[in-house]
Amino acid sequence: MRKTLAILLGAFLTMFGFSQVIAKEADGVLIETVEGDLTGDGVNETVNVKGILFSPDASYYREIWSEIIGPNKEEWKISYQGGYEPTVKLIDLNHDGVKDIFYQSATGGSGGLYNYQLNTLANGELTEIPLPEQLYLQGSFKDDFIVSIELTQGSDPILMDVSDRSEDYIRLGLYDENGKLLKPQSVMIDPIAFFEPVLISDSKGYGLKSFQQISGAYHADGLGTVESLWYFEDGKWILLQTEWLPSN
Repeated sequence: MRKTLAILLGAFLTMFGFSQVIAKEADGVLIETVEGDLTGDGVNETVNVKGILFSPDASYYREIWSEIIGPNKEEWKISYQGGYEPTVKLIDLNHDGVKDIFYQSATGGSGGLYNYQLNTLANGELTEIPLPEQLYLQGSFKDDFIVSIELTQGSDPILMDVSDRSEDYIRLGLYDENGKLLKPQSVMIDPIAFFEPVLISDSKGYGLKSFQQISGAYHADGLGTVESLWYFEDGKWILLQTEWLPSN
């Protein structure tokens, strides 16, 4: 009888300990806390960024979220994609006079990509604001070891001499020995890897700068980076400027 009770008690304690671990994991670990007026009422809200690590010895968070607490104990929650080194910035990007919640975390991939999310809590209504997308960006190989890149529709193409890579391109069957293109080939255009909030001017406020990599015949064949400057106005992102920065 005593042996049976001991077994049952041991099983109970094991299950109790396990349930506590599960409950603790569900609460997540506190990553950072920031404060700011997010509703526009002149009183600060508190943003607690929390996450659940992939494993105890890992630095990757498989789940990340923000818990927002108002001065009168109002609560909101924003769920994010997992990643490394998650952080939020409170900054007015839609120019309504109220700070927005800008999240970012590194994916850890070879392309240096980041996860992003932008939310507003103006007037107590939690809404996600879509981030800008580069809709027009094209590039292709031309004869004589030339790459043509068009940053915006109707703009003059940028012509890049890639003859220093000719040996590799000939080996891949892209060109012949005389620099004749053997088959149509577009360049590889990555999605936007990184956003950086930047001050446009004191009167205009903040916008976003995006960074987007372009590669040649394969991903490691980096040609350069497209830097674009964006500004949110009338409910949409406006492309203010685009610049090509060759890798060499």
